[in-house]
Parts: sequence; structure tokens; C-alpha cells
Amino acid sequence: MTFSLVARDPQTGAFGMVVTSSSPAVAARCVHLRHGVGGAASQNITDPRLGARLLDLLETGTTADEAMAKLVAETPDINYRQLSVVDAQGGTAAFSGSGTLGTHRTVQSEGAVAAGNLLSSPEVVDAIMAGYSAANGLFEDRLLAGLAAGRDAGGEEGPQHSAGLVVVDQVAWAATDLRVDWDEEDPIARLAEIWHLWEPQKLDYVTRAVRPGSAPRYGVPGDL
Repeated sequence: MTFSLVARDPQTGAFGMVVTSSSPAVAARCVHLRHGVGGAASQNITDPRLGARLLDLLETGTTADEAMAKLVAETPDINYRQLSVVDAQGGTAAFSGSGTLGTHRTVQSEGAVAAGNLLSSPEVVDAIMAGYSAANGLFEDRLLAGLAAGRDAGGEEGPQHSAGLVVVDQVAWAATDLRVDWDEEDPIARLAEIWHLWEPQKLDYVTRAVRPGSAPRYGVPGDL
């Protein structure tokens, strides 16, 4: 019921993730990113604590492989989970327990992991990675290209209804944190529309936080 891509941008060191699901509000449960540390996806029968735990382990200096191995060894009910992680050096690891739902697959490349379950075919995950790797533009554009490629390759067995795009870059918080919590038609297309609205304003909101005295106006009535 979920497919995702978590990655480290080799150009900027930013961490980002895109995810979609047939269930509502998928990004609220599955996306875990930490500035300067790494990114993790916790999906399938989701336990959000596991994504945070992977990042805590990375923060102690362990690699992605080491963090995943430790988490798998210490976690009850781990066979219900599907997990991905990318560390600050671009190392990756993935895990799909024996209870992962339906057709499922993970694909790793340098600095990126694509994963999915209840898929229409295993090739969906390969398409996600290929779409991301071939795309140009900003990190968010490339992540969305991967997600769209997975949809176009067949997506889940059922329809997608929610999607999310999150990127942690130059500041501690997510400068891009966009979500479609429910859409009957195409949440990935709707997410792309929201990104195109957000993209020209993204850096303005960072400036308002860190240098408010030089921040641009909002351009709304009363702020002239």
C-alpha cells in the first residue's frame, strides 16, 4: 500500500523523501529526516518510532548498514516492517520483513533507497530509482520524478490517495514539507502542483526565519 524514495542529494548534502499510499496522510507516519544526519522511511505496517530510532543511531556515528542491523536485532515484531535508511556519507540500507504485504521490493543505489509493498509489480521500485536518477532540476523535482515514474509503472495494486514530499537542507527544519493527505484522483500530480507553488517561495521563508530584518514582504493586503 506504499512506495517511497529516500535520498541524499550528492550536490548539496540535503536529505529528502517522497512517499505515496492508498491510506490517508502517509507522510505523517513514514517520513523521517534529520539535518546533517540522514533520512529514513518506516512503512508497511508502520511504526513511526523505527524511523526516529534509525536516525538516533546514525547520530551516534554508526553507518546505515550498522544502524539497520542493530535496529533489526533489537526490535520486536520487526518482520512486519519495511525500512530504508541513508546516512550522511550516502551509505544505504534496507529491510523488508517476512510480513511485508503483497508484492514488495527495495532497490539501493549510492545515496538513495526506493521501496514499496502491495505493488502492482516489482518493477515499480526499479522505475522509481530510474526516474530519480535520470531526472534534472532541483532535488525536489528529481524526487517527484521518481515518485511519478513509480506511479506510471503501475504503482500499487489499488489507487494512491495520499502523498508527501519533504526535504531538509540548509537549516534544521524541513524547508520543504508538502503533503496531500487525501485525493481521489492523483495525489502525486496534486503534490507536484503544490511544489510548483512552493518552490519560488521556499528560500523566502528560510530568510524570514534566520534574517527577519532583510526578509521579503509577503505580498498580501496589509503587508505593503
